[in-house]
Amino acid sequence: MSDEQGPPVAPERDAEGLVSPDSPQFQVAAKHPQRVERTTAVLFLASLVGFVGFGIAYTQNGSTQWLGLTIGLGMLAFGFAMAAWGKFLMPRGPFEEPRAPMATTKEEKEAFVSDFATRGKVAVERRSFLVKLMGAAAAILGIVAAFPLIRSLGPLPGKSFYKTAWRKGSYLTTIDNRRVKVGDVEVGGVLTVFPESDVGGAISQTILVRPQTTAIVTKPGRESWAPQGYIAFSKVCTHAGCPVGLYEEQVQQLLCPCHQSLFDIYAGAEPIFGPAPRPLAQLPLFIDSSGYLRAQAGYDEPVGPGFWERGGTT
Repeated sequence: MSDEQGPPVAPERDAEGLVSPDSPQFQVAAKHPQRVERTTAVLFLASLVGFVGFGIAYTQNGSTQWLGLTIGLGMLAFGFAMAAWGKFLMPRGPFEEPRAPMATTKEEKEAFVSDFATRGKVAVERRSFLVKLMGAAAAILGIVAAFPLIRSLGPLPGKSFYKTAWRKGSYLTTIDNRRVKVGDVEVGGVLTVFPESDVGGAISQTILVRPQTTAIVTKPGRESWAPQGYIAFSKVCTHAGCPVGLYEEQVQQLLCPCHQSLFDIYAGAEPIFGPAPRPLAQLPLFIDSSGYLRAQAGYDEPVGPGFWERGGTT
């Protein structure tokens, strides 16, 4: 198609002086506008399919290849559709009217505003189907663009920094869902335990040790927390959240292997070396009539590293 322009033509006006929709100024560049309209519609549909496909692939943890293919198809088709619409289906101009005096009258200003509004109205209303397809594709793109904010960042933390799954009466349970009984851990032994409702939970993980066979009092007010020498502390290090998984029996200390923080068991897991700023939270225990080790209550303070605000029970 040639891009050569003829001489400017004054717009045709009706009896009221308004520009006629059939004026040469509203003729589009395409020789076969219906064919271009169909092509543009197909491109908008392809972009819509691409954006929907991206949303599905993203929510289903699809591979990066599928993510790239779907979003690429959607953006490419949407861009080509907009370019085709603007190049071949919009009035091209130039538009010019003979005008003798430089000053404009009120009627001429109103006629100019009417011309400008009519051009845009005719160019869009004649192709309302394309407008709807473009809007649908843009809406889908807007929705899937919000997926990283909605899904990838995860839910709001809420009170998760304060609470664990430990509750009054919770059984101490191993990773293989076995309840811990008296005698399962000998003197000098160590075991990682969880509440039954959160076996394997990173925040609920607790280290159970038995340095002796008699009750241990780590701090005033904790006289009944460690019956028969069974004592439990949060396994989440108060420095960076690493699991405190090493027990040094000879010195009765817990060691975090990540940054070498040491915690004194008999002093309520107070840090005595390393970067940990706070002691590990202690879980109060009791032994029920069947010999099972259970929690008297949840942790009485937040577990793990410090954050911007503390308080409440866990």
